[in-house]
Parts: sequence; structure tokens; C-alpha cells
Amino acid sequence: MIGRTTVSGAAAGTPVEERAVDALLSLSGRTLPLLRQWVGSDPGCGVARALLSLATGDRWDDALLKEQLVMAHRDALAVGEREASLVYGVFLHTHRQYRLTADHLVGHFTRWPADELAGLMLGAFSSCGDAAYRAQGDALMEQQAAAAGPESWPWMSWLASTRAEQGRVREAYELAECALGLYPRSGVAAHALAHAEHELGAGRACAGFLDQWLRADPQAVQSRHLNWHAALQSIACGDFPDARRRADTTLARTDVGMRAATNWRLLLVGQSPAGRSDPDQVRELLAAPGGMAEVFHTFNLALALAVESATDDLYVLARRAAGDERPDFRDVLAPVVQALAEVTAGRPRVAVDLLTGLGEKAERIGGVRVEREIIQDTLARALVDAGEHVRAAALLHHRTTTRRHHTYEDLLLATRTPADVADPD
Repeated sequence: MIGRTTVSGAAAGTPVEERAVDALLSLSGRTLPLLRQWVGSDPGCGVARALLSLATGDRWDDALLKEQLVMAHRDALAVGEREASLVYGVFLHTHRQYRLTADHLVGHFTRWPADELAGLMLGAFSSCGDAAYRAQGDALMEQQAAAAGPESWPWMSWLASTRAEQGRVREAYELAECALGLYPRSGVAAHALAHAEHELGAGRACAGFLDQWLRADPQAVQSRHLNWHAALQSIACGDFPDARRRADTTLARTDVGMRAATNWRLLLVGQSPAGRSDPDQVRELLAAPGGMAEVFHTFNLALALAVESATDDLYVLARRAAGDERPDFRDVLAPVVQALAEVTAGRPRVAVDLLTGLGEKAERIGGVRVEREIIQDTLARALVDAGEHVRAAALLHHRTTTRRHHTYEDLLLATRTPADVADPD
């Protein structure tokens, strides 16, 4: 890693609108106070009000959100077409109209190339849950980053994230380093770097950088998520106590997915988990409205049940997913959840057949590469437990040969005795 610093970007004398935009683009912990200050100092600025809605809209009820964005659009129209287009995009995005948002962004960028504020909504393409939209979003990202040029830290940061998700790890690493060199407080670049260094198995070096980066802004928007990445790096190099410490001290009770993903990895290699989720809470989340609205969210809840060895619950969830009319639930989530049930029931051979049959369709479970990798981890463990050591080693060959630290993968491939399974760690 080349030299990185953690000094702040904008000077205190910079106008509040510039500081607010930098904070929003960089996912700073100062984002909301600065956006509120901007709206308070210029209540007729439609863009300011829209950006505040974008940052906080998930906490507002529909009536308040609509009221704020109607007001913002009216004020933006009085300023110009770009401003009005931005606010309309925010309206669509905050109302989870992701396909309409994506279609709108294509037209917006045609008229206003490399618009950084519009770039905040590019996640709409992947949120559509459609491979064609995702590919279109990647292509649009590349076009806009090229238009912005290498001196634009927001576009370099976003492009680094795209490259990391595409598996173009070295490019992602270099782009993230470039963005951090331009603007050391870019949270998007720090996150992209964490993804790249996960693929490289950087271990303690990555965890150390994330700790240093977070010390300068403990309230950063991604603070818990970046600590989760650091926990994964601790697992990679075999520092399991540190992984448990991070999970217990930095993840909230509501971080069910990240906690489950940490604990399931620990359990797969025979280690004691960190503090667990409450199974009743997981059941309540599944039963609540929206509990099965998104396939990846449901998958995370299934992982939480697997950590608790809630085999019966997993079988019920697998049957529920198998009966769902949505293909991703029926064809992808159902066999994955059933495989988790079979692992917890001590039937690794059945889990192997289920996950092997899934093949590349596993990508449709959602999330990103780092998160989906846990399905491959589960298959590797099941293969070893079923006596298929050669197949397991071949499955993880690309990881054990390219990652600097791969203690985790080595343990995934290690034969465990019944005593190891009964009394981990």
C-alpha cells in the first residue's frame, strides 16, 4: 500500500454547500449536520432539500418524503433544468422506483456528463435485480468516469467499487489508491479498497488501515460495515479473537446480516462465534412485512438461523422460498437455505449436491462478491465433511494461491474430528 493519510478534505472556511456535498460524496459522519445546515441557511435551495431527503428519506414516512421532494422540485425548477432533473431522480430513487431511476439517469448523464450528484444514485442499476440493468449501469459508470477524468475523486472511487465487484481486483486497488490520494476521506474509495484487499487476503495490513481511517471519523456512514471488513481480514489471517471482538463491540443488534456472516464463517472453521443473534428476533424479522421482500436480506436471515443451528426453521424457510413465484427465491434461495439446513443437520453430502447443482446461479442471491463468497465457503466445508477433499481444494485453489493470508481457507479444507465439531476453539 502506498502512503495514505487521514486528514480532512474541505477547510473550515469553505461554503457550507461545498462541505455538505463533499461530506455526502465521501460518506462522512458530518453529512447530515452539514446538509441540515445547508437547508437551514438556504431553505429555497431545491437541490439541498433533495439531497437531505436522499440521505434521510428511509427514516421518513411517505407523506413527509413526498412533501419535501415536491417542495424541492418546485424550487429546483426555478433554478434550472439540471437541478430539476436531479431532484426528480431523487424522487424516483427514494421511492424505490429503481428501473425508472436508472432510465432517468441515462437521459440525465446524456445532457450533463459526469454529474457527481447524479452519481450518488447509480446504485439504482444494481438494485433493479436485473442483469441487463446491472451491465448497463457498469457501462454507464465507465463512460462517466472517463468523462470526469482521473482528477475526479468521486468518479475514481465509484469506478474502483465497480471494478472490485467485477473481480478486476488490481484495477480496483489502483483506482481506490488514486482516489484516496486525491481525497483521503473518500469513504467509497476506502470501502472499494477493503473489497480489493479481501480478494488479495491483505489481513492485518487492511484491518490496520481501516482502523486508522475510522479514527479520523468514528461516525462515518460505513463505520460498522468497515469494521466488519476488518473482522473478515482478521479471520483471513487467523486472528479469531480480534474478529469476535470487532463483531461484539462494533456491530449493533440490528446488524443481523453482518453478525451472522461473521459467525457462520467462524463456525465453518471450527471456531467459537461472537455474540449471536436472538433466534426469536430473526423469526420476527422474517414474519414482518418486507421480511422476504429482497432475496439477499432473506439469505442473511437464513445465515443467522444457521448460526443458531435452527434446522427446523431453515427447512420451513426453504419450503417457503421454493413455493415463491419469484425465480430468485424459488430457484436460488430455496436450495441455498436447504443446504444450510442440511449442514446444520449433519448431512454434508446432501448440501454438496444442492450447492453444486446451483452453479453460477448463486450470483442471483444478491449482495456483492465478498458477501456471496460465503456460499462457496459452505460448499467447501460440506465437501471436506463428505470426504471430497480433492474437490474442495480445487474449489478454493484460486483463493489459496492468490491471497497473501489464507489461514481461513486452510482451515476450511482441514479435516475435523467429531470432537472439533462438538467443541470448537
